[in-house]
Amino acid sequence: MLKGLPANLRGAVLVAPWVLYLAVCDVVLSLLLVVKIFAPDFVYSASCRIAYSVWKWIQFIFESCNGARITISGDRLPTKESAVVVSNHVTWADFYLIQSLALRSGMLGQCRWFAKIQLRWVPFLGWGLWAMGMPMVTRNWMRDQRELQRVFGGIVRRRWPMWLISFSEATRFTPKKYNESIVWCKQNSRPQPLHLLYPRTKGFVTTVQQLRAAPHVKAVYDFTIAYQHKDKFHVAPNMWETLKLPDLSGSRGYKFHIHIRRFPLEDLPYTDEELAKWLEQRWVEKGEWLDALKTEWASQ
Repeated sequence: MLKGLPANLRGAVLVAPWVLYLAVCDVVLSLLLVVKIFAPDFVYSASCRIAYSVWKWIQFIFESCNGARITISGDRLPTKESAVVVSNHVTWADFYLIQSLALRSGMLGQCRWFAKIQLRWVPFLGWGLWAMGMPMVTRNWMRDQRELQRVFGGIVRRRWPMWLISFSEATRFTPKKYNESIVWCKQNSRPQPLHLLYPRTKGFVTTVQQLRAAPHVKAVYDFTIAYQHKDKFHVAPNMWETLKLPDLSGSRGYKFHIHIRRFPLEDLPYTDEELAKWLEQRWVEKGEWLDALKTEWASQ
C-alpha cells in the first residue's frame, strides 16, 4: 500500500481539478436541457464546445502528463467528416485511442457514444450526457427505438456533425467472454474472429440504414484497437492506472495502437442481411490484422 502511495497521490493531484471542472460542466449541461426545447441547435453546439474542453483535458493527462504514446496505422481520415464509428472494445483506455483520432480530425467535441440508459437518472452526469445528445440505450431494440429515433433525428433533420461511436461487441473483451463467443459461433455457424468477440449487428444495421438519409454523414470508420504490456498482448492499464502512472509507454512498457479503415457509406450494401454480413466480415479481417500485429510485436 505504501509503495503505491506516491503514484496514487500523483493521480489525485492530476485528476482532482479535472473532476471539479467536469462537475461544473455537468451542471451547465443539465441546465441547458431546458433551453434545448426551444433552441436545440444552440444547445448541441454549446455541448460540443464543453465536451471538447473536458475530453481534451483528460487526453492531455493521458498522453502529455503520463507519457502514453499512441501509434496509428491505416487510412487517413478527412478533417471534420461526420461518420458512423465502430470499434472493438478491450478496456477503458479505448476511449483515449479513439479520442486521439477525433482530436486530429477536428471532431473531438462531436463524439457521441452509446451509453447505458441507467446513466440518465444520475443527477447532473446523466442529464449532461442526455443534453449532449448521447444515445442512452438498453440494448433491447424494442425499448431503444424511441431513443435512437431522437438521436438519429438530430443528425438527419438538423444535420448535426457527429461521430456516432459504438463498440459493436457490446462488452469488453475477456478470455472468458472469448470462450463463450467461440461456443456461440460454433452453435450458430458463424466465423469466430481472432482476438475479438463476435459483433452484435442489429445496432450497426439500424444506424447505417437511418443515417443514409443524412447527406453530411459520408463514411463508416472501422477502428481496431491493440495493446501490449511488455510481452503480453491485449493487456492495457486500468482506468486509474491511465490517470496516475507516469511514463506509460516508456519504463511501464505499454504499447497503444489503433488501426483505421474508412469505408464510404455509399459503398456499403443496402439490405439488412448484407449489412450484418459486412460487419461480420470486417471483424474477421480485424482479427487477422490483430494476429499479424501480435506476431510482429513478439518479434521486436
